Amino acid sequence: MEAVLYSVVSVIVVLGIMIVVHEFGHFAAAKLLGVRVEVFSVGFGKRLFGFRRGETDYRISALPLGGYVKMTGENPMESHTGDPGEFMSHPRWQRFIIALAGPAMNILLAVALLTGVFMVRYEHPVYLDQPAVIGWVLENSAAEKAGLQQGDRITRIGDTSNPTWEQVDPKVLLSPNQPIELTVKRGNQYLDKTIVPEATGPEQFGNPGWVPLQPLTITALEPGMPAEAAGLQIGDEIVAINNESVRSTPALLRHLQETKNQPVTLTLLRNGQQLNITVTPVLKPDAKEYRLGFTSDPQHIEKLGFAAALSKSVEQNKRYSFLILELVQKMVERKVSVKQMEGPIGIARASGQAARQKGWTPLLGLMAAISLNLGIFNLFPIPILDGGLIMLLLIESIMRRDISQRIKERLYQAAFVCLILFAGMVIFNDVMKALPGLAQHIQ
Repeated sequence: MEAVLYSVVSVIVVLGIMIVVHEFGHFAAAKLLGVRVEVFSVGFGKRLFGFRRGETDYRISALPLGGYVKMTGENPMESHTGDPGEFMSHPRWQRFIIALAGPAMNILLAVALLTGVFMVRYEHPVYLDQPAVIGWVLENSAAEKAGLQQGDRITRIGDTSNPTWEQVDPKVLLSPNQPIELTVKRGNQYLDKTIVPEATGPEQFGNPGWVPLQPLTITALEPGMPAEAAGLQIGDEIVAINNESVRSTPALLRHLQETKNQPVTLTLLRNGQQLNITVTPVLKPDAKEYRLGFTSDPQHIEKLGFAAALSKSVEQNKRYSFLILELVQKMVERKVSVKQMEGPIGIARASGQAARQKGWTPLLGLMAAISLNLGIFNLFPIPILDGGLIMLLLIESIMRRDISQRIKERLYQAAFVCLILFAGMVIFNDVMKALPGLAQHIQ
């Protein structure tokens, strides 16, 4: 019950801030350009309280799910009087700026939030910005079927040369069941390979079946398990098991399944010194494999200065923007599943999880991602959305005349129906992912 409460409160706060910031962009641009703003509301529905200043009613409304701005004459379906304060009475370039201001504010907010996060805590897996060297290939995986091996360095994937894992991972995730051309360096040889990542999980992301090369550093110990009892410590780096080099958790687990409950000798580095520790794996009643009881997920953590944080934030938001566009393109081409999109239930779950983590940076990072998605989504050239208005304004500018009211009405009606159907599909997928048992029953 506590988790549900966290999720509900968190999603209200997160989406509320995102939408209010978006609407403030429209509000500020409209005020600046002389468009009459009748209402600026935080929340929807019945007016609870507020104040009037000039021609605008600033209000708090009953439903705390974002907010809205009402400009005089903004609805293209309404008749217009020609009042200079009406939205439609202003030049197209001014209406273009007003429409663009909302998404722009969301994108600027994403950059600002990530900049602040990186100044407090810039954290990422240690392998992420390293050359893409494969540390392990899982059995019967797409990587094994493609002939990839431990130690291969990916020197090209698609059109990207000498990629880091930060560039490789998104390409693979967004290519389920789709062939990806890559080149690997093995020793002194360069080999061309084709991998077809398997679609896995509720979101149907592409899974290549490889593990990036990184130190096998202990980052957490499970209480009561052999690793803790044998004296292993957080920060220990395991380099070998029974004198056999090991650089990944799957490689260690495979060795343990072969030795089963026999004691094994771990060679590890602790504070620069090499140690040998003997530990006996166990098979817990509810487990399917022998384990030692530790987690290895080494992270690189630092604080960035303002300039470095801003640069990293702009770079990351730019990269994520192109990934969003690539995801939408592949959805249109039916190369990826719409299940990869999160709806309100998924956002609520993620918000609740972020809110329960220590500190504010996880939640602020999530807010940045949602704000960027909201800004990009609203720029899509779909009538009803800001991008649709921008598209129509550009077409009218090229034509040097207004599109007929009848055509606009039909466009808006069709777009409204399509958006409702799309929203229903996303919410349905949300429910199926949240209740997998229900999904199996329906199937």
